Amino acid sequence: MDLPEGATIRSEQKFRKFLKSLVRKQPRDLLLVIGTGVSAAVAPGIPALCSWRSCIEAVLGAAEQLEVLHPGDVAEFRKKVSKERDLLVVAHDLIRKMSPRTGDTKPNFFQDCLMEVFDNLEQHIQNPVVLQSILRLMERGTMVLTTNYDNLLEIFGQQQGKPMESLDLKDKDKVLQWARGHVKYGVLHIHGLYTDPCGMVLDPSGYKDVTQDPEVMEVLQNLYRTKSFLFLGCGETLRDQIFQALFLYTVKNKVDLEHYMLVLKENEDHFFKLQADMLLHGIKVVSYGDCFQQFPEYVQDLTAQICKQRSPDADRVDSTTLLGTSCVDCAKRKLGESSTDSPKRVKQPDNDIPPLE
Repeated sequence: MDLPEGATIRSEQKFRKFLKSLVRKQPRDLLLVIGTGVSAAVAPGIPALCSWRSCIEAVLGAAEQLEVLHPGDVAEFRKKVSKERDLLVVAHDLIRKMSPRTGDTKPNFFQDCLMEVFDNLEQHIQNPVVLQSILRLMERGTMVLTTNYDNLLEIFGQQQGKPMESLDLKDKDKVLQWARGHVKYGVLHIHGLYTDPCGMVLDPSGYKDVTQDPEVMEVLQNLYRTKSFLFLGCGETLRDQIFQALFLYTVKNKVDLEHYMLVLKENEDHFFKLQADMLLHGIKVVSYGDCFQQFPEYVQDLTAQICKQRSPDADRVDSTTLLGTSCVDCAKRKLGESSTDSPKRVKQPDNDIPPLE
């Protein structure tokens, strides 16, 4: 007898192999980068959460209904959305168009349109599996940043009794605390949050206060050197000028760390080419399946595997109480060796980041 479609997907997920180099990471050694794919999986009823293209189209629709953008401009931007490859540039152009000519972030109509598009987010959470997995990792020390304007993770976390906190790059003190691991349930929105116009940035030049601040840049770049980034639901992130400025192109001497990206494998030739290209950036591309519906349960199973790992602290306790001090001395020597190893140089990423959609 044939199994139901959902059961087939679950069976495939259950027996899928995971990279041991990933599942053996300690949660506190990971930094999750959340893209639109996470929001799309959680709240599929909101088209604007599915992709940058969908978000721009939804904002244009709201602008038309609210009459805050000239009909001619609406038509022009719709043409750009259908033709332009770099949708982040279109998004920044649209934000500028709907903002004061001074370039100020407040007031602006873009925020009003986002509030219209993201109205009553908490009522649209249909599949919280990915959010539950992210919270499970955060409980164990995993850090989180996102390119999304929405706060679905914070909303869901608060419903679970977690002291969630939304952060943006405009608040230097909070960013420093977060980057140093002092805001356990903090989510850094590098583009800002739709509910806070002061934290939204109109275009890459709006980040100059951050990129020209040596203290902030040092702690952010240190994360790329010392954490393994795990990209979830990300399509455009590596071509995002802000992400590039904060991490990819400003970290000069990368240590031998591994970063990971979960992607949909729709086409084998494209997937394996992307896999080879991303290795040049120190990123291992991993397929979660050949249909988007497999994404939530893959993340759930991956999280379970990571959380099964014993912490180094537990190992030290065992070696002291059961195996004597000699093993502890060996462990200390190994730790000393690993901390003094000279870092391996990784080829600097060029400007030709391949498309990830």
